[in-house]
Amino acid sequence: GQERFGNMTRVYYKEAVGAFVVFDISRGSTFEAVLKWKSDLDSKVHLPNGSPIPAVLLANKCDQKKDGGQNPPQMDQFCKEHGFTG
Repeated sequence: GQERFGNMTRVYYKEAVGAFVVFDISRGSTFEAVLKWKSDLDSKVHLPNGSPIPAVLLANKCDQKKDGGQNPPQMDQFCKEHGFTG
């Protein structure tokens, strides 16, 4: 997810049939980038029928969660609103 690789994503997406978008729950800036990555996926890779590939949003470092983070119902709603699977 480093910015320096952002212009090479089409190469990494080639023939993908699904994706994980991962953010670090202890660093808010990584969650802020989630929609950028989802938009990039949706614009560059599709299933043979033309629909976007399924994408799952994953939060890592949950053991380091700081107060004020997203709660599970908020995350479920976010995923529904932005087309994440699961």
